[in-house]
Amino acid sequence: MKKQDYLIWDEYFMGIALLSAKRSKDPHTSVGACIVSENNRILSVGYNGMPHGCSDDEYPWAREADNELDTKYLYVCHAELNAILNYTGVNMRGSKIYTTLFPCNECTKALIQTGISEVIYLSDKYADTSSVLAAKRMMKSAGITYRCYRSGNKSVILDL
Repeated sequence: MKKQDYLIWDEYFMGIALLSAKRSKDPHTSVGACIVSENNRILSVGYNGMPHGCSDDEYPWAREADNELDTKYLYVCHAELNAILNYTGVNMRGSKIYTTLFPCNECTKALIQTGISEVIYLSDKYADTSSVLAAKRMMKSAGITYRCYRSGNKSVILDL
C-alpha cells in the first residue's frame, strides 16, 4: 500500500516559497515565491533582496528614516519580480505563482505581462493598502485568479 501522508501540490509549492523566503536578508519581512507551470513543474523561484551588484551590506534595510533614500523600499527587489527575472525559459503563460505575501501593484503588473494566471498567497497583511487594492483590481481586470493558501497539513509549513 502506498504512503498516504504525502504533500499535495499546494503544500509542496508553498513549502518551496517559504524555503526561498529564508534566503532573504530583510530583517523585517522575508518573502519567497515559486512559479509553477500548468503541469506542476517548477519554473522559477525568488525571494526579496537587493539587486545583483548592490551589496546588502551597503544598502539600507530600515523601514523608516528621515530621508526616504535611507529606507529599503527604493532598492529591494520583491520575491515575485525576482522569480520572474530568474526564469530562463520562454513562456510562463498559464502558470501560477505561490507567494508568501500578496503581491504589490508593481509585481502584479509584471505577473500580468508574463501571463501568470493564478496567485496563491499565504499572507495578505497589507490588504488595506493602496498597493494591494490596486493589485487586486488589476488582477480582476486581467483575469488572474487569486486565493489564500489553505494547508491540509499545517505541520508541514510550520516545520520549515
